[in-house]
Amino acid sequence: MAFSFHVYRKSAPNGKLSVYVGRRDYTDHLTHVDPIDGMVWLEDGYVKDRRVFAQVVMTYRYGREEDEVMGLTFARELVVASTQVYPPTSLSASLTSLQERLQKKLGINAFPFHLEMPRNAPASVTIQQGQEESGRACGVHWQVRVFVGSTQDEQPHRRSCVRLLVRRRQYAPAKQGRQPMVSCTKEFLLSPGKLHLNVILDRQIYYHGEAVNVQVNVINNCNKQVKKVQVCVVQVCDVALGTTADIRNTIATIQSQEGCPVVPGFSLGRTYHLCLHPQGKHQRRGLALEGQLKVEETSLASSTLFTHPGGGQHFGIVVSYVVRVKLVMGTLAGELVAEVPFTLMNPPPDDSLAAPVREGRQENLEERARLVIEECQRTSISDMLRGGQESQESVDNTLPDTTDDYQVFSTEEPRQPTRNGDMK
Repeated sequence: MAFSFHVYRKSAPNGKLSVYVGRRDYTDHLTHVDPIDGMVWLEDGYVKDRRVFAQVVMTYRYGREEDEVMGLTFARELVVASTQVYPPTSLSASLTSLQERLQKKLGINAFPFHLEMPRNAPASVTIQQGQEESGRACGVHWQVRVFVGSTQDEQPHRRSCVRLLVRRRQYAPAKQGRQPMVSCTKEFLLSPGKLHLNVILDRQIYYHGEAVNVQVNVINNCNKQVKKVQVCVVQVCDVALGTTADIRNTIATIQSQEGCPVVPGFSLGRTYHLCLHPQGKHQRRGLALEGQLKVEETSLASSTLFTHPGGGQHFGIVVSYVVRVKLVMGTLAGELVAEVPFTLMNPPPDDSLAAPVREGRQENLEERARLVIEECQRTSISDMLRGGQESQESVDNTLPDTTDDYQVFSTEEPRQPTRNGDMK
């Protein structure tokens, strides 16, 4: 079986600085977060007496960019991790296999870096924009920033800075939790008896694309009639910054009159199936989606997990899902509503595919491994539209009119980049 290292590379606009990373998705395990290990290539004599810094930057945008006037901004940019790449420090961590391979092939001008994202930080989330809106989308975005400067606090110069968008993700726990259920009762002021509603889900954790099975049981011990049952899945986004604002979007809904009306003294028991990936819902404004590395079809945002759920106020965008069941009894009788929370996430990665091998065989494989380099080249969006490559648009935007196009190179040895970013 062929063994290969997949490498992402992005170069600065001046072509004198390039960043290599082994992946762009990093998992938040709640107890820890996957570290960011990479390499920085520098052109001979470019840095001189300056320094090179690598940082992890979290951008939290909670308002529209087009509404920013007179210095008012609706975004916060936080540097959550920083390290000095060049000159190398004595506190450098041990090199990974990929870093050793890159350092061996790139030569003495390649320098490693190691960054760690903090715990209890929000995952990557993008809020869907409306068709009439422009500018950067709201949400939480993570990026690796490498630049040349005198201090790590100075503003990086655009031509000597690399911004590589990465994604922080969470996966579903391996074990299911307790089966979600809720019971509620409605009493009437001038009428005897009660109306009972019981809602049960088949499990707590669902994966993207699966259907939610909702069991609804109605017992009518009052003199009112239940005329209609409405079942829907609602996405709740808590946008937290000082004060918390809720954004609620209906993902899927079913309105049923089967078995209705439920007259006094009778009951109703039905199971409803709701799909969590309906067609055409991704164009709705305010819908929370998974963080994007390219402009492409993506899934709904996963539920946010916390190490300590009751640990006070949280920063960023908190996503949750509920099943909402409503019994409609008419204009005068009102309605009875029950909500059951559940978890929607990506399935846990299959670790069985990465079974460990013997040390000697592992070393031999790494020696024979080839490098697959995915190049991020900065191009103009207008040029891409004229060339019919609109589907390749990336959201690694540092300027409103620029983007990144990706090209894949498969090579036995990584070739050193030249000033124009091509492989030499």
